[in-house]
Amino acid sequence: MELRHLQHFTAVAEEQHFTRAAERLMVSQSGLSASIRALERELQSALFVRTTRRVTLTEAGRALLREAERILAGVRAAHEAVAAVQGVLRGTLSLGTEQCIAGVNVAGLLAAFRRRHPDVEIRLRQTGSGALAEEVAAGRLDLAFAYSPQADTGQLRSVPLAGEPMTVLCHPTHRLAAAGAAVAPRELGGEVFVDFHPDWGPRRATDAAFAAAGVRRTVALEVNDVHSLLDLVDENLGVAVVPRHFRDKRPSLTALPVRCGDETAYATAALLPPQQSTSPAARALMALLDTGSG
Repeated sequence: MELRHLQHFTAVAEEQHFTRAAERLMVSQSGLSASIRALERELQSALFVRTTRRVTLTEAGRALLREAERILAGVRAAHEAVAAVQGVLRGTLSLGTEQCIAGVNVAGLLAAFRRRHPDVEIRLRQTGSGALAEEVAAGRLDLAFAYSPQADTGQLRSVPLAGEPMTVLCHPTHRLAAAGAAVAPRELGGEVFVDFHPDWGPRRATDAAFAAAGVRRTVALEVNDVHSLLDLVDENLGVAVVPRHFRDKRPSLTALPVRCGDETAYATAALLPPQQSTSPAARALMALLDTGSG
């Protein structure tokens, strides 16, 4: 099995289209097709279901993709490690993050990294914490800043960033604002909630706090960005339970502490692969973070 076959295979899997994959790889479509056929012959299994519009992975293809991504990530890390020994950091830094993550200024950190290592290409992906953890574990991301997982695994380790309590945000005319006191989850059971997609860290922290209190709640207004959440609360369409630092983004809203017995209900971390698999670029970024550059 040749390395180029795996590179061709992953490109087709990601693009779901032979023509787009060939353009991305800068090879002929006939050459790409021949490479995939050679791989299928070697493995004695079809890897794609081909249609006129797109291609999709077979079960065997999905199994191969997981391993191919790890192999290619390892090869990339090996190249970057050799360059780092030679005193030059090159290659790619693939970083994932949630919006408004606590404990790190992502933009400032990346700016400091670029000044130090101009030969490294930076790629940034923003999505939910669950997806970020999966992508780091699979080798598609070098590291991610996300909601802290419960425990480290063989493919994933975490470095704590910050911890803070949860806060209720509501309109100044809401009944909770008039009370002006800390509230427990049981006191919020009948409210209309604005919240994020279930994969987001703040949503996971809120769901965990309500589950621990034995309180059911329904999220009527679900969004995927912070500003939409704040706008909906600002229009008095619902309340939101969010990490404390969110209150600084919209001072016009009333912020009330949540009594849930955990002062670090929302904890964030840098998610990385095991030490031996961490890329030089990820190590360099974490070193900058340790010096307070982000």
